[in-house]
Amino acid sequence: MSFTLLLLQDTVGVSSTQALIEEATTFISHVLPPMLCYLGMALLTIRPQTRTIRIALLPVTVLLAVRTAVPVDMSLKITERRFHHYLAVWVFVTTIRAPCTPSTLMDALDLVSNLRGYGWDWSHGTRFPCETRPSNSTGFIFYTTLSVAAHAFAFGIIHTTIRSFSSASFGTLSSGSIFDETRPFLHRAIRVCFPVGRGDISAGSIFDESIPFYLRFLRSSIITVLALAWIYTGLQTQYNLCTILGVHILRQDPIQWPPLFDAPWRATSVTHFWGRRWHQRFRKIFLILGGYPLSFILGRVGIVIGAFFISTVYHHIGLLMHNSKSEFWRMLVGFEMMGMGILIEDVFRYVTGREVRGLAGWVWMAGWMLLWGNVIIDGYMRAGKFGFPTWVDLVPPLRTLVEYLVTEFDTLLHAISSVPVA
Repeated sequence: MSFTLLLLQDTVGVSSTQALIEEATTFISHVLPPMLCYLGMALLTIRPQTRTIRIALLPVTVLLAVRTAVPVDMSLKITERRFHHYLAVWVFVTTIRAPCTPSTLMDALDLVSNLRGYGWDWSHGTRFPCETRPSNSTGFIFYTTLSVAAHAFAFGIIHTTIRSFSSASFGTLSSGSIFDETRPFLHRAIRVCFPVGRGDISAGSIFDESIPFYLRFLRSSIITVLALAWIYTGLQTQYNLCTILGVHILRQDPIQWPPLFDAPWRATSVTHFWGRRWHQRFRKIFLILGGYPLSFILGRVGIVIGAFFISTVYHHIGLLMHNSKSEFWRMLVGFEMMGMGILIEDVFRYVTGREVRGLAGWVWMAGWMLLWGNVIIDGYMRAGKFGFPTWVDLVPPLRTLVEYLVTEFDTLLHAISSVPVA
């Protein structure tokens, strides 16, 4: 697909220069067409005998989406605010769920924004966590509002903590297009198909080469755990905001907003973590695009490897939007080894007849996730994923305190590394 996009670069108008979303012409020419195509496909999906039309419309929609995603700058010339503008769009899109009164248009809007397919027949196989919030709307909104406050607070603190480990590098962004007009065609083709990130990565690494390996891994693992908590609290905050808007403003039923996570820290196996405890928003997408096709060749192995490969591509594209030199191999190794962990558990189950679970299962899961999570999070850091401010930056005393504590911890690690071994 990337090679095709390169061939059709001039035809579909994928530019190597960035266009600003604030310009009306950019919105009309770049943003509106894929949105209308996407909504059109949703309208066709809920109508009978439209399969042929949808198949014909799919490549057009994909090309228009790439035409928008690559060159359009949503940061309004302020790179550090890119995250917040994407968040605003994500909240808007995810909230347009169908109210209690059904209609063709509202059903289509629900279909394009209901990533887990809740209430649709294609959600079969997706597990939704048990509801623990109050069932009445008033109590539900109050509980969710408290959850927003708590998770947003934690998100800001964790974000500042991670940046404080290397504030001069983790907060750096280096953006640009994946299309380099100065290179020959063949070089550009290879670069687009396999954007492995040759060149300088300005955002640093979680690995501190100035300290011994065991301390280096300890430090990077702490950052990795914090980053996982950062992802969790960020997604939870976004989803709770969407939930409040949907239930309170659009008068949707609370049942339309099932919990997003199921206490992932309680997972007792890698399979348990990715298949049940972590959010399942992209489960169907990853399976359809990667898992099911590869399963025809490799069976169960193909399902796992294929699904995690599409996950790899998805996360790498997200990093490319931050830094055009993001390294594909870090996402590939990290996520495919998560799939390998699941396959190892399958072998254990086949050989012993027992499931991976209990305390031993939790230790195994945590160790495997930590080991390969280091690779993934290092890729995040090198791409400048943390290059945006949060509410903590508006409270200098709190930010100073967090930075001081992290600096002291880093100083302690370096002091330990300098102690001679007897």
